[in-house]
Amino acid sequence: MYVKDKNRLWLCQNKEGSVVMNPRMANRHGLIAGATGTGKTVTMKVLAESFSEMGVPVFMADIKGDVSGVALPGEGLEGMQKRLHNKLGLDIPWSFEAYPVEFWDVFGKGGLPVRTTVSEMGPDLLSRLLGLTEAQSGVLNIVFRIADDENLALLDFKDLRAMVQYVGDNADRYKTSYGNVAKASIAAIQRELLSLEDQGANVFFGEPALDINDWFRCDATGKGIINILHCVELFQKPLLYSTFLLWMLSEVYSLLPEVGDLDKPKMVFFFDEAHLIFNDAPKSLLQKVEQVVRLVRSKGVGVYFVTQQPSDIPDTVLSQLGAKFQHALRAYTPKDMKGLKVAARSFRHNPQLDEEQVLQELGTGEVLVSVLDDEGVPTMAQRAWVMPPRSLLEAVPENLRQRLVAISPLYDKYAKPIDRESAYEKLSVVFEEANRAVAAKEEAKQLAAEARAQRQAAADAARQEREAERQRKANQSMAEKVAIQFGKRVLSTAMTKGSNKLLRTVLGTLFK
Repeated sequence: MYVKDKNRLWLCQNKEGSVVMNPRMANRHGLIAGATGTGKTVTMKVLAESFSEMGVPVFMADIKGDVSGVALPGEGLEGMQKRLHNKLGLDIPWSFEAYPVEFWDVFGKGGLPVRTTVSEMGPDLLSRLLGLTEAQSGVLNIVFRIADDENLALLDFKDLRAMVQYVGDNADRYKTSYGNVAKASIAAIQRELLSLEDQGANVFFGEPALDINDWFRCDATGKGIINILHCVELFQKPLLYSTFLLWMLSEVYSLLPEVGDLDKPKMVFFFDEAHLIFNDAPKSLLQKVEQVVRLVRSKGVGVYFVTQQPSDIPDTVLSQLGAKFQHALRAYTPKDMKGLKVAARSFRHNPQLDEEQVLQELGTGEVLVSVLDDEGVPTMAQRAWVMPPRSLLEAVPENLRQRLVAISPLYDKYAKPIDRESAYEKLSVVFEEANRAVAAKEEAKQLAAEARAQRQAAADAARQEREAERQRKANQSMAEKVAIQFGKRVLSTAMTKGSNKLLRTVLGTLFK
């Protein structure tokens, strides 16, 4: 065990003694910061192990895939004993230990699938996430309301896509009862949904939906389960990562009752590479994180952010973080120097330390630390070594991870997706009937067009026949006129030349 006193978390050690945290103050949140390679991930694991030892369930966002080793005991006992003696000044027996772990993965590859339904997410959170305008958000609320009124369950992502299309196609029908549904708003919502779908929303939304209560568990020995979300693929899809976090924090906040300060937290969340949450995050997510950090303390939940620079965390969130584990910072640029000074000044000053100088001197695994005392007041900054982890420092082999997932008591509950009849299936029938009606209408139009073409062809043929007859008669009349004129010229010539009387009489009668 890390704790000399079971009511204290033994986290760090220096020549003055142990640095411990009162678990009653663990729900006041915390920060683990430092440059790359200074030991932040190990510090996070040590805290997670300590909470698990005390029976506190833990959630860890595993961005790099390197915290899964908590599922296995560590190695190298001789080297560890030397570290304890040489660096921490401790001569105590040491043993390695594995911790109870559940692996989770939104994509279902590195752990049990994490899903939620569209209806559980709700129109308000979706509107914030998608960055919809007030008018577009109103239309999305109408979509959800119509789905409820017409018993069209919104479970997976295709349900939502189908429902938005259905309401858009029937906007005039719903205008009087629900309000105006602008085609432009429907189009905007569909565009944003396509962007979300491209990042994997069709995987995240569905059933069986995660019951957050399954994260608040301990094993048979009383250790808190460490829930590890495999984020190696997820964090590369920032919109989906934001979707997950927004839903999860909202669920935790709405699920838990107000409890005030407990003897130990109900659960502790660790977010590694926290700058990924705040950099280019939707404003709605930032607002939700700030709200949760401010208010979830009273629900017995602690939130710890792990990042490189304290400046990666918004001031409104940073001001709520009571425990600080600051690893070494490097100052190569004027901006780095400014960040270094800000980080040093964020600690309660220790007259025996130059915090700014210490932050540049810290070795790997060494921290400038401040926690909250029993009254909730930050302790003065101390320079100390983080206690070593008892679990494996490396990631678990992939084949072992898959075996641990397969033997999980939650495997049968979450592993296989369920696709029951919902809005998509019901609306598919409607769309099919509409398509058939459209096809029949198009066929009727085609037949009518063909009939018109036939009538036009017949009329054209009749007109051509009449024109030919008229031309024939005109040609015949012209021939007769030419013949008469020719005869008249012949008669005139004959009469002029004094032809006999009988001939002139015949010709005159013929060509008269």
